[in-house]
Amino acid sequence: MLKGINPLLNADVLQALRAMGHGDDLIIADTNFPSDSVARQTVHGKLLRIDASAAEVVKAVLSLYPLDTFVNDAAARMEIVGKPNEIPAVQKEVQKEIDAAEGKPWPMISIERYAFYERSKKAYCVIQTGERRFYGCFAFRKGVVPPDAE
Repeated sequence: MLKGINPLLNADVLQALRAMGHGDDLIIADTNFPSDSVARQTVHGKLLRIDASAAEVVKAVLSLYPLDTFVNDAAARMEIVGKPNEIPAVQKEVQKEIDAAEGKPWPMISIERYAFYERSKKAYCVIQTGERRFYGCFAFRKGVVPPDAE
């Protein structure tokens, strides 16, 4: 246990988050997502796990992980097949965590299911959660940490 770091963030996840650079993608996926096979195609090459709900995992990750302010797709969700504008409860909960972490409303774009799979394969890494609700899959593009003010 470390002071000031969410205890859900295990050593493997912390190492991956630290290694990522500006513009790298992080996928946070539910239990139904083909996480292991997709993770093998990512830069990191192996699956990471945090056994908690999607919203809890997003809250923990975004406590350390800056979102990219240079793009409009820094936060994304997988669309419901056939209902791209419907936002299920799991995605509403994650949206609240994104807004809280950023201290303001932060847009989360939607991505069609198969396009989401393709973005995931190009990501730096995949964290599979314990989320059992459908469409608990998200992509986050890493931003920058500015230098300390002088």
